[in-house]
Amino acid sequence: MKLTRLLLPLGLTATLLAGCAGSVEPQYPPKELKDFPATVELDERWSQDIGEGLGRAQYPLTPLVDGGTIYAVDQTGDLRAIDTDSGDTQWEVELGTPISSGIGADPGRLYLGTRNGEVLAVDRTDGSIAWRSRVSSEVLAPPQVNSQLVIAQSVDGAVTALDRADGQEKWIYSSAMPALTLRGTGTPRTIEPVTFAGFANGRLVTLDNRSGQSLWDMRVAVPQGRTEVDQLVDLDGQPVLTRDGRLFVTSYNGRLVALEATSGKVLWERKESSYLTPLVVGNYLFTVNAASHVLAIEADSGRVMWDADTLEGRWLTSPAFVDGNIAVGDYEGYVHLLDATTGEMSGRVHVSGSGLTLPLLTGDKRLYVYANDGRLVAYDLKTVKP
Repeated sequence: MKLTRLLLPLGLTATLLAGCAGSVEPQYPPKELKDFPATVELDERWSQDIGEGLGRAQYPLTPLVDGGTIYAVDQTGDLRAIDTDSGDTQWEVELGTPISSGIGADPGRLYLGTRNGEVLAVDRTDGSIAWRSRVSSEVLAPPQVNSQLVIAQSVDGAVTALDRADGQEKWIYSSAMPALTLRGTGTPRTIEPVTFAGFANGRLVTLDNRSGQSLWDMRVAVPQGRTEVDQLVDLDGQPVLTRDGRLFVTSYNGRLVALEATSGKVLWERKESSYLTPLVVGNYLFTVNAASHVLAIEADSGRVMWDADTLEGRWLTSPAFVDGNIAVGDYEGYVHLLDATTGEMSGRVHVSGSGLTLPLLTGDKRLYVYANDGRLVAYDLKTVKP
């Protein structure tokens, strides 16, 4: 039987292969956590349990923080608006359909993807559904918006543009899919004129938002090795676009590249396997590679400033920046803080035994963590006195 899609989180790939071919050791066994002198304390401000959380399939239901409210949904469609200071629920609705994506937004609406291949537009004031529109297949990436369109990338490699007002289809772009992919899809980066989209075939495409036509595309990662697993080259992270027109893109079994966004010209590159979205802070690029090393890279040159391997093999989340620290979660449910300047460990807290797979969200000196079992926690950062 041909395996057409890898339906497990990347961290479980070794388990999947072990079931097929006997005992297989993970490529990067998780390192044990060691004590360190903490300089930052994570003080729990409030917590809520959001329904059933991510479900057994660990759907990437990343919440949204905006304007003093955090919006969170569970895999059954329990959607809530929560005050970021108090943790009180402002409103709660049952959408009546299983949700599979994180939350996108514009000033008036939230946008979510479903397991049965729909995009929902939801009013931000009360959670009522404004419109729903069918796309080609299940949507795992949060829909993206500009002034006129909602852009949804689905698991079959299609990117669909919907009218923001009523959900009518404007155009669709389809890419070729390899036989085997990671569980997940890239999240498009949408601005007014164009959308940057990465695909499971290792290609990055720039689409004209007026027509859906490709303006330029390039291969970021080239399949190598004998087996289909060795040849995985997914672009599962979201491209990061800076104000000065640089585009940073990660790829699994491929490269980390800095591009000129208008032309696709490579400014610099380094061989680095990652399936997570990188982070730009000032002139520094932070990324987590497939071995769960956290790297700080000079954004202008690609020079590595530091490479922290303390958390190797712990299946980290994408990096987030909060009050001078890089925050990541791991498979055992810990949040780790690393000093952004040095890469040294600065703080740690255990959130949930169910594990953390979603990106951490930040605001001022606060961190929001949504665990796999649905526990949503807000932490305030406090400096520890010597």
